[in-house]
Amino acid sequence: MSEGTMQRRAQRDDQRARRTMRTGGLNRLLAAAAAVPVMLIAAGCSSGSDSGSGDDAAAQKSGGASASTSPSAEPTVQAAAYAALPEACGVLSKKTLTALVPKAPAKGKEGASSDTAARASCSWSSLDNNGVKGSQFRWLNVSLVRFETDAASSGEQQAQEYYAKQIQDVAATAGAKNAKSQAVAGTGDQATTVRYDLKKSEGAFKQQTVVSRVENVVVTVDYNGAGLAGEKTPDAAALVKSAELAAKEAVAAVQAANGEGGGVGSASPTPSKPSSKSPSASPSASASASASASASAAGAKKS
Repeated sequence: MSEGTMQRRAQRDDQRARRTMRTGGLNRLLAAAAAVPVMLIAAGCSSGSDSGSGDDAAAQKSGGASASTSPSAEPTVQAAAYAALPEACGVLSKKTLTALVPKAPAKGKEGASSDTAARASCSWSSLDNNGVKGSQFRWLNVSLVRFETDAASSGEQQAQEYYAKQIQDVAATAGAKNAKSQAVAGTGDQATTVRYDLKKSEGAFKQQTVVSRVENVVVTVDYNGAGLAGEKTPDAAALVKSAELAAKEAVAAVQAANGEGGGVGSASPTPSKPSSKSPSASPSASASASASASASAAGAKKS
């Protein structure tokens, strides 16, 4: 083989080797480039998984700590302050009864009740017959209602609602004329007098109703008067004053029955305290209906 031929062959072999080296390097470079994204994705997944696990663990730890420290006790309803009612026919002193219903029997008429510890009442009727001049009629009723605390509301809250509803019902009495309301001081926690005129076939009645609340007990005093058979109509202002006196005594009797105050005839009733609740409870009995019935009975007795 000639020297030229050998050189040419050597050159070809050298070129072939270089091409092989370039191709192999390129393939390795491509393989390396393809591997980089795979590694990056794997690293990202690994990092995200670790971070999520850490966050979940921290959240679970925080939630567990919060749950363990949060209070779980249920709110309690305030217990009723008063657990007893006095005997309804014994809440007023003899002096007060003599002044308000002078011709009434010594003992009042006790109202029907299935539970006298929760509801009680007593009434007195007086007919002062002045012959041809006519008669002066008076009717007095004291009602006591005590509320017990239940799961929904306290006894005091229920009493506040009933107190306000009583006032609304009295003011809305059918046939009432010239109705007026006024607050009364020094009579339990709340007290209001509602007065109005009521025309009946027997005569012109002056009606006074004093609604009082002391703790979880509501005291309602109904007092009316009328001049019958030609007798003059009694003075409304004097009747209001008498009704408010009776209410003070009745409230004092409730307090005394529960270990407070001075009882019947107490000269220093507990001062008033403000109320903050809104009402809505059962209605009162109609004082005017009772007055009419009593007056009719009185007229029948007279005849």
